[in-house]
Amino acid sequence: MAKKSVNHCSFCGRSEKEVPLMLNGIAGFICSDCVETAHQIVSENLKHRKSDSDFDASIPLKRPTEIKAKLDEYVIGQDEAKIALSVAVYNHYKRLQQQALMKNSKDDEVEIEKSNIIMIGSTGTGKTLLARTIAKLLDVPFTIVDATVLTEAGYVGEDVESILSRLLQAADYDQPKAERGIVFIDEIDKIARKGDNPSITRDVSGEGVQQGLLKLLEGSIVNVPPKGGRKHPDQDYVHMDTRNILFICGGAFDGIERKIAQRMNTHTVGYNNVSARHNIDSKNLLKYIQPQDLKSFGLIPELIGRLPALTYLQPLDREALRNILTEPKNSLIRQQKKLFSMDGVNLEFTPEALEVMVDKAMERNLGARGLRGIVESVMTDLQFSTPGTDCKEITITADYVREQLAKSEVL
Repeated sequence: MAKKSVNHCSFCGRSEKEVPLMLNGIAGFICSDCVETAHQIVSENLKHRKSDSDFDASIPLKRPTEIKAKLDEYVIGQDEAKIALSVAVYNHYKRLQQQALMKNSKDDEVEIEKSNIIMIGSTGTGKTLLARTIAKLLDVPFTIVDATVLTEAGYVGEDVESILSRLLQAADYDQPKAERGIVFIDEIDKIARKGDNPSITRDVSGEGVQQGLLKLLEGSIVNVPPKGGRKHPDQDYVHMDTRNILFICGGAFDGIERKIAQRMNTHTVGYNNVSARHNIDSKNLLKYIQPQDLKSFGLIPELIGRLPALTYLQPLDREALRNILTEPKNSLIRQQKKLFSMDGVNLEFTPEALEVMVDKAMERNLGARGLRGIVESVMTDLQFSTPGTDCKEITITADYVREQLAKSEVL
């Protein structure tokens, strides 16, 4: 009696008795183990091909009006800053598309250069919130870094290259994807030059950091530690190209209004200049900010030149603070209502109670962050005592707000 033939995998040579499953084809066989291995190889190959390609020109662009409309859902006012950000992000998308088209075209085209942006505004006006909201809209990697932790190489702190390490992490270590991302550098004013007078100590977190940022903002090949931290000679680096990375910087620049006022009062000879001074909005001098004011504050000219798009955020007035409480999708009042609803409690605020909180926020002059602190002070006792009780309805009145503010010594 003839023996039954045993099928063998055409790839690894093992018999069907040695593998979980054997698949037969027209001219051979393949085992289930080889199928899984082949799937992994194909997936990795396609992933690298997609990463190596430039920005997909088929991705629909978000128009500036659409970007601003989304920002309006979360941020109250600040139209000038929203428009500037919307245009910067829109142009960044178009620039990435143009890079892909130029690579596939032999025609010489006009190369679009990136326009990094800097936002000036006092604390609590929404700089970081604008950046975080932009992050939700993007199809490119986005990261927020704090300039206050940066120091010159060789000193305690982080190197400027750590900015790109965080962007690389945000892109899941996909380098080509990270090289077309967006970075928001917060507290950029904290690295301002401390003064023109010579000192026996180095300005390790001021002008030295500004010099280090120049190559990142302009666009160059930078050696980046893949896992962050300090650089050392024996380390393997990722060589990142920053030419297609958009940088958005923000800072409070506390006291820059004095620089603006000094500049605007420099040339006040003649009747026309005196008349023009009467039209100046002294309560919001930031609207008149110019690059030379940043230079007077302590930013070096080379850094200012690499941040050509300059915009400002207006101080929050009473109406804006009132709207911040209730209108945005993630407004402070909606957050409190959501927290209590998770305990089965319906929370309401009287209009008078909201007005008292706004009044106190105006006194503290800390913007939206000050308003959050007031809301937390008012709600702490209820958040402590309400869970686990039979209470199903709570209404916050003006008298209760005043009582809680007095207890927390806010008054």
